[in-house]
Amino acid sequence: MRYWLMKSEPDEVSFDDVLSAPGQTVAWFGVRNYQARNFMRDAMAVGDGVLFYHSSCAVPGVAGLAEIASAPYPDATQFDPASPYHDPKATRETPRWISIDVRALEAGRHVPLAELRANPALEGMALLQKGSRLSITPVARSEWDAVVKLMRAKGA
Repeated sequence: MRYWLMKSEPDEVSFDDVLSAPGQTVAWFGVRNYQARNFMRDAMAVGDGVLFYHSSCAVPGVAGLAEIASAPYPDATQFDPASPYHDPKATRETPRWISIDVRALEAGRHVPLAELRANPALEGMALLQKGSRLSITPVARSEWDAVVKLMRAKGA
């Protein structure tokens, strides 16, 4: 089992949106970075843990726990000319971009980025490194455990 941090802008797809979706599952679409795509295509497996992270918002941070709920499949938005994620170079025969389904598991307490930065157990976390911009990053088991502990802390 592996662990991941996946960033979503809450005005596009928030953790609450996932919680209210049928089966508490949504398609993760619109990834247009090759390294993030390769994580989805080559490294993620059903049941892997996900730290669902809200980015580009007033208080960025981990909003909930989720899991990978499907094998990778072609991202349909790459074929739709009306989509902001359209890729004219992609074809149905040779898709370039991947989607994967993500299922919400637990809301917990929102853990702001500032709190993650202040936790010594997370100093090596990819999210917290200078220049880290990827929407999907691997998370070490120790980092996963530290974030879950923060999410479940009462009155923190």
